[in-house]
Amino acid sequence: MVPGSAHCQQISWKLRASPASEAHQTASVHVLRAPAYLGKQTASYLIEEKHHKTRFLDITVHFPVIMQGRGTFISPFPRPRCLAAAAPAGKAKLTHPGKAILAGGFAGGIEICITFPTEYVKTQLQLDERANPPKYRGIGDCVKQTVQGHGVKGLYRGLSSLVYGSIPKSAVRFGVFEFLSNHARDENGRLDSTKGLLCGLGAGILEAFCGVKFIHDQTSANPKYKGFYHGVREIINAQGIRGTYQGLTATVLKQGSNQAIRFYVMTSLKNWYKAGAASVFGNTPLDVIKTRMQGLEAHKYKSTLDCGLKIMRHEGLAAFYKGTVPRLGRVCLDVAIVFIIYEEVVKVLNVVWKTD
Repeated sequence: MVPGSAHCQQISWKLRASPASEAHQTASVHVLRAPAYLGKQTASYLIEEKHHKTRFLDITVHFPVIMQGRGTFISPFPRPRCLAAAAPAGKAKLTHPGKAILAGGFAGGIEICITFPTEYVKTQLQLDERANPPKYRGIGDCVKQTVQGHGVKGLYRGLSSLVYGSIPKSAVRFGVFEFLSNHARDENGRLDSTKGLLCGLGAGILEAFCGVKFIHDQTSANPKYKGFYHGVREIINAQGIRGTYQGLTATVLKQGSNQAIRFYVMTSLKNWYKAGAASVFGNTPLDVIKTRMQGLEAHKYKSTLDCGLKIMRHEGLAAFYKGTVPRLGRVCLDVAIVFIIYEEVVKVLNVVWKTD
C-alpha cells in the first residue's frame, strides 16, 4: 500500500507486547487500509519500536476491526513476529519425508563442496600414525605440505568420493529423521529432546549404510586408483561388494551417535553451532577409528575393537582426538550450511509440491 492513495484510510492505536515477551515496550502502529476485496485485505505495518527502529511487514488481514468493551480495539491482524515471542505456537507443520530426501541430498552436496578442505586435513591427520613416524606436525604443516606438493587444488583431492557419498547420506538422514519424528510428535506436533535423540540415532544408523567412504586413496602421495569409479570397480573385483563397506561397524557407531547428539541439541537448544560442536567432542574417538578402518592400512586391524585397542596401546589417548580442530570447523559449518539450505529447499518444495 502507498500512503496518500485515494482509497487508503489511516488508523492509529497503541499495541503492547505480551508481558512474557522479551521486549516490554509500547509500539505505535499505523495501518494503511484499502477497500475490502472478498473479505480480505493486504496492508502494511509501519512499526516504530523503541530505539527508533523501524520495520515493515506485509500481511493479509480480515476486516472490519472488531470493538469489544469500551474503547478497546481487537486487532484483526496476526501479531508481528517481533511482538509475538510469547504467543503460543500452533500445531507444528510436518515435513513430508519425500521432500526431506530431496532437500537433504541437495544440501549435503553443496555443503561438502564448501567444507571439503577441512575434511581433507582432518583425514590426513587422523591417518598419520605416530609409529610411522608422523608426516605432519599439525594443521598448518599439513596444509603447507599439501599445497607445496599438489597446489591449492590438492586440498580437494578425493572430493568426488565424498560428493557421491554425501548426497545419498544426507538425503537418507533427513528423510528417515522426518519419517520417524512425524510419528513421534505429540498431538500438538511438538517433538521433545529425548525423542529427537532417538529419531537422530535411527537416522544416523541407516545413513551409515549408504554413507560409508569407499577409499582414502586419493589423499595418498601415490594414488593407486585413477578415480572414484575405477577404485570401486577394482575393490569389488578384489574383495567383492563387502570391500566397499569396509569399516561399516565403526561407521554405524560413529554416525548413529553423531546424529543422535546433533538432533538432540537441535531439538532442545535450536542452535546449529552448539549441535555441531557437541557432536564433534562427543564422538571424535569413533571418527578416528572409522577413518583408520577405511584407510589403505586397514588390513592391520582385525576388527573395530582391535583398531581402538592398538591406537590406545601404540599412540596413547591423545590419538583419539587427532583432527579435532579441523573437524570442529568443518562440522560447525556443515550443520549451519546444511540446515539453512535444507529449510530453504523445503520451502520451495512446499510451493511446487503440495502434500497433506
